Amino acid sequence: MRVLIAPDSFKGSLSATAVAAALAAGWLAVRPGDQVTRLPLADGGEGTLDVLAAAVPGARWHRARVTGPGGAPVTSRWLELPGGTSVTELARSSGLPLLARPDPMGAQTTGLGEVLGRALDAGADRILVGLGGSAATDGGTGALAALGARFLDAAGRPLPPGGETLATLARADLGRLRPPPAGGVTCLADVTAPLLGPRGAAAVFGPQKGADGAQVARLEAGLARLAELLGGDPAAPGAGAAGGTGYGLATAWGAVLTPGAAELSRLVGLDRALAGADLVITGEGRFDATSLTGKTCGTVIAAAAAARVPVALVTGQVSGTAPGIARVVTLAGLAGGTAAALAGSRRWLRQAGRQLARDTAGACPGR
Repeated sequence: MRVLIAPDSFKGSLSATAVAAALAAGWLAVRPGDQVTRLPLADGGEGTLDVLAAAVPGARWHRARVTGPGGAPVTSRWLELPGGTSVTELARSSGLPLLARPDPMGAQTTGLGEVLGRALDAGADRILVGLGGSAATDGGTGALAALGARFLDAAGRPLPPGGETLATLARADLGRLRPPPAGGVTCLADVTAPLLGPRGAAAVFGPQKGADGAQVARLEAGLARLAELLGGDPAAPGAGAAGGTGYGLATAWGAVLTPGAAELSRLVGLDRALAGADLVITGEGRFDATSLTGKTCGTVIAAAAAARVPVALVTGQVSGTAPGIARVVTLAGLAGGTAAALAGSRRWLRQAGRQLARDTAGACPGR
């Protein structure tokens, strides 16, 4: 039997590579004669670079010391692919885990812009930007400022970094903004949120970054002011990704917003891998209604349906229904609770792989 294991990371627990390895080990412990292929995936958030580094021969890592989301230096990494494409991951320079504690008003994306500058200096012909995991709600102004843009108050002074002061923005000067590479910039969005409104960057994701009601309103006003000055399309799907960084890079730098999971699946060859599979196993830390709206699991499920390959889902827990899936295994169910599942994720993923293999052996005893 040919089994494709194509999970996302289990955020806060294990990388997609580690998840795939644990599931494969469990499956092969029961059915050692099967052909098991591991294809870790991502949606533009944490783990994007690891997925591409594992899947693309000749990929090269680079390090960069840049400004972290709280202003202190951090060591980030970016990836150079053969053919002149460079890939950055916002979470590695401006991500929420890089802060000792959330700072919803002052967190900045300056480090992302500094990494983009390093990629340009190294001769990148095209840039991919993974947008997930941001600590900031600054509309990407920190990144753009690092690339030469200026965001000024009524007195002509540069605004302090972060989303808190964007409501006082009087002028955006893009005259000295570094041009994008000749091959363009593609932003891999892990959400379809617009910039503004009840589904936007501040309202939905601000509280996840520590913002209270008054702070969300202040951040929303700042993003609205930025959109008033820059124009563009704040309603575009993905404009609200990474605290509005999707909007900022698209409007000021000409970036194209695209669903990250679909683009990464294309880059690593998901359709080719599915063409020879009898079963695909996908998974993520929590499966809910949003999983089917551009996330990795939803992308795999849709691609498998098109290829007529049955799908098994392994997840920490499920909220709601899981349409289009032949079998669901939850780590919380195996472990007897969410806390136990988190404490021993690798163990319970191996157990999930064993259980799926046993179920398959029972259903197909002659294979």
